[in-house]
Order: sequence, then structure tokens, then C-alpha cells
Amino acid sequence: MSSEHSVGYEPADRLAQDPDSVRRRFWQKLKRLAVKLPFAEELLAAYYCAFDRHTPRHVQAALLGAIAYFVLPFDFVPDMLPLLGFTDDAAILATAIRMVASHITPEHRAAARAAMARGLDRGEDVADE
Repeated sequence: MSSEHSVGYEPADRLAQDPDSVRRRFWQKLKRLAVKLPFAEELLAAYYCAFDRHTPRHVQAALLGAIAYFVLPFDFVPDMLPLLGFTDDAAILATAIRMVASHITPEHRAAARAAMARGLDRGEDVADE
């Protein structure tokens, strides 16, 4: 079910259907790249919102899709390119966040700041609380 408008997003859609895989791959990639990501805290807030059991399903789906795109090893602009590598990831995340901004709570943002302050250690544990 591929169309010219969805080419490139199918792997992210499939990955978003497996939240456990998204969670595992998210932390692996974020820990490796956090110092290079100017939007790391916003990404973490979106992550905590996506895995919050109080977040509506449609919001979770939008955020999981954006996060799944971030964790994929391939995308439109390779992440290894200096300065440009994360522009597509940031654009997709920013769009998803704009769509669901009212659902990203101060608690999600506080959890993101706390994870950043501890250097992302135990980030997975906080997401499960």
C-alpha cells in the first residue's frame, strides 16, 4: 500500500506498531546522539507523552510515528551528515509535537529535564513509572 505521498514512511509506520521495539531503539540511539541533538529535551518530552498511559491513543500514535522515524537507521537525510543529518527528524518531530502540544504536560517536560540532567541514565525506568 505505497503511494508517492507515503514513500519512505512505511518502515516508520511498521515500527510504530511495536512500542517495545521503539522504546528499546529510542534509548539506544538517544544515548549515542544526545550531545549532538539540539532538540533532545523536546524529543524526550514527546517520548514520555507517547508512553504515558493517560495520553489519548491518537496522540500516542502520532508521537510513536515521529519517534519511530527518529530511531530508524535510514531516512531521507542521513543522520551522519553534520548539521543537516537531523533536519528531517527534527521537522517530523516538530510537526507531530505541534499537532499534539496540548497533551505534552509539564510532568512530561520535567521528566525530560530530569533525564537530561542525569545524563540519560535510567531513562527507561522513568518511562515505565
